[in-house]
Formats: sequence, C-alpha cells, structure tokens
Amino acid sequence: MTHVPIPRQRLHRTVFLAAAVYNIAWGCYALLDPQWVFRVADMAAQNHPQIFMTLGMVLGLYGVLYLDVALRPASGFLIAAVGLAGKILGPLGWLWLWSTDQWPFESGVILVTNDVIWWFPFTLYLRDAWPLWLAEMRGMRNATGTADATEPGS
Repeated sequence: MTHVPIPRQRLHRTVFLAAAVYNIAWGCYALLDPQWVFRVADMAAQNHPQIFMTLGMVLGLYGVLYLDVALRPASGFLIAAVGLAGKILGPLGWLWLWSTDQWPFESGVILVTNDVIWWFPFTLYLRDAWPLWLAEMRGMRNATGTADATEPGS
C-alpha cells in the first residue's frame, strides 16, 4: 500500500466520497422501491422486482468500493477503472434497449446521474493515478522474481 499523493488528490477524494454516498443511497432506495424507474418512465411494473433490487445491491456495493478510493486515492486505480467501465457499458446497454424499442427514451433518466456525470471525474482520476499504478505493477512484477529477461523480446 502506498501513501504517495496523486495530483488533485483533494478533488479525487471529494468526487469518490460523493460517488460513494450517491451509490449507497441509490442502492438502498432501489431495495426499498424497486419499481420507481418504471413509474418515472411510465413503463409497466416489473414482474420480478428482485432483479432491480439486485441492481441496487450491486450499486450500493460499488459505493463501498468508491469510499475506499476516497480514503486511499493512491490505491484505487483498478476500482475506478472497473467503475468507469460500468458507467460506459451501462449506457451502451440502455442504448440497445432503447433502439430496439424495449425501453422508452424516458427510462434513460437513470443514465445522467448514475453514469454520465461521472465520466469526466473518473477519467481525470484514472489519468492522475495511472503513473503510480503502473509503477506499483512494475514493482510487483520485479518483486515476484519475474525478471525483465523472461519477457518476449528480451
């Protein structure tokens, strides 16, 4: 574990604390009211609301991981990368649902606060944390005895 500060560390702590609070709150609300998105989008209620409750649980757990990034920003690269991947893949999945007329456009309300607003700050964090993460990975590779001479082309 490293305690080396990264650029804009205070900003990144604030962003990931906000992401943690948001995701935990969103996850809890999805557990309490799993039909809310369907009401807002004027869609038929789900036959199996447990599916949306499970999504809420997953988002709440992401919140716990984002809290870890807020507390240890120099060590959160992989968590943030997975989080950003989800924030890109989720809207792509929604785009497919919308373009195939399975979900109405109004259902996209969840994309703005769950995904889109986080793209820039997560990307900025990944850019700032990348050099430290890369140095740690190289250090781990060397510490485990994987000498550079064993790599192809050496």
